[in-house]
This record gives sequence, structure tokens and C-alpha cells, in this order.
Amino acid sequence: MLWTPELAQYLEDAPWPATKGELIDYCERIGAPPAVVKNLQEIEDEEEQFESIEEIWPDYSAEADEFYYDDELNEY
Repeated sequence: MLWTPELAQYLEDAPWPATKGELIDYCERIGAPPAVVKNLQEIEDEEEQFESIEEIWPDYSAEADEFYYDDELNEY
């Protein structure tokens, strides 16, 4: 699985808690990129309930992403 902040953002508003199948269904309904669905399909446990994106991708931090480009914008 290769997650990026851009891909993971499609799961921010997902109906948590959710199973792998529910997340895949959600992503297909909202038109998420195929890479998001592919990453979810690689999850091994079909029945596990995930409470948030952090349980799927522990390195994800929605708050940190908001400030990711702040330094670059201030340089111009």
C-alpha cells in the first residue's frame, strides 16, 4: 500500500467506523481515484472495523497536512 496525503484525504469524511468493504463502496461513490480503492483492497482483514484513517495509515495526520505548504507560500 502506498498512501499519500492527497489519496488519504478522500477518506477524511468517510462514514467511520467502517469495514474495508464499506470504505471501498464509499470511495467508489464519491469518485475517489483508483489508487485509493486499490490501497483499500490490499487490506487483509475483511471484517475489521476501522475507526479512522489513522488505523489504516498510522502516519497520516490531517492537522499536519494543513500546514504542509505554508512555508512555501510565505516565500513568494
